Amino acid sequence: MASMNEEDLPTILPTLLPRLWRFALRLTQNQHDAEDLVQRACVRALERRRQLQNGTAALSWLFAIVHTTWINELRARTIRTRGSINWRDDEIESLADPSGHTPEIDLMHRQVIDAVEALPDAQRAVMVLVAIEGLSYREAAEVLDVPIGTIMSRLSRARLTIGQRFGAQPSAAARKGGSI
Repeated sequence: MASMNEEDLPTILPTLLPRLWRFALRLTQNQHDAEDLVQRACVRALERRRQLQNGTAALSWLFAIVHTTWINELRARTIRTRGSINWRDDEIESLADPSGHTPEIDLMHRQVIDAVEALPDAQRAVMVLVAIEGLSYREAAEVLDVPIGTIMSRLSRARLTIGQRFGAQPSAAARKGGSI
């Protein structure tokens, strides 16, 4: 992962936007909210780039800003929308490469995305950072400001939940203790 200093930020930021947007999309589960979140996080990063320490991993630092900005937005929404109805886009655009897909592959991608999106927020954030974005447990812990053990626990529960969703059901003989 690239490290940087405050002078590098304006140059490196555009190259990291696709990954920041994917992370924001998985957090928000809404394309417009993700775009707004990335924009707010980028502005915050540029405004506060003097706080960036030399040698800091750029992507981890930016993921942390996106996550913190999202948490702050959730808190603000809770206050603003007490008693109102929450809405959600019916369709979330898939980030998978559309070239060469068959309907079966598209369905499988949609099922995996749906499984990740169905996870609780904390587990979904860890799954996206570690399994999709490739951050180490330590980097994910820094981004989310939690202990590494919490990252491991949330990831384990997320993987178990997704595995159960896609796992084959035991046969009737296996449930009864018989053999085939």
